[in-house]
Amino acid sequence: MAAALVPGVSRKGLTWMIAGVPRQEFWSRFREQKKPVVAETVEEVKKEPLLACPPLRSRTYAPPEDLQSRLESSVKDIFGSSAASSWQDISLDDGRLKFSLLTRLADDLGHAVPNSRLHEMCRVRDVLEFYKVPVQDRSKFDELVASNLPPNIKITWGY
Repeated sequence: MAAALVPGVSRKGLTWMIAGVPRQEFWSRFREQKKPVVAETVEEVKKEPLLACPPLRSRTYAPPEDLQSRLESSVKDIFGSSAASSWQDISLDDGRLKFSLLTRLADDLGHAVPNSRLHEMCRVRDVLEFYKVPVQDRSKFDELVASNLPPNIKITWGY
C-alpha cells in the first residue's frame, strides 16, 4: 500500500510540516508581524474645558411693591379689558391663555411657577397668591447657622 500524499502537508517526526514550514514557525510568523504600536505625542490644543458648569441660579424672590398692578395689567393685555372689575376671578381653563400669562409674569418678575404647582393655578387669584409669597435661597440648616444657637451646639459645613 502506498501512503497518500497531500501536497504541502507532511508529517516529519512529531512536528507537522505545512508547505515546508514547521508548525512552530508557522504560528510564530503572525506574532512577528505584529509590531508594537508607538504612541505619537499629541499636543493638547484645548486649554479651556468644553463643558463648564453654569453658575448656580439664585432662587430668591421678593414680591415687588406694585405686584397687583403688574398682574392686573398683564391680565388685561392677555384676556382683554372686558373683566376689569373682577379680574382676580378670571378662570385659567384655557391652556394657551394660562401659558401666556404665566410666561409673561415669569419674564417680568424673574420668578416662574414650578411645574409641580401649575395644576393649582386655576384662577388669577391663585397666581396672585403664589407671587405674594417671598422665597429665600437658604435651607433650614443655613438658617440654623445664622441664628443664635446655644453654646453646646455648633454647625460646621467644612467636613
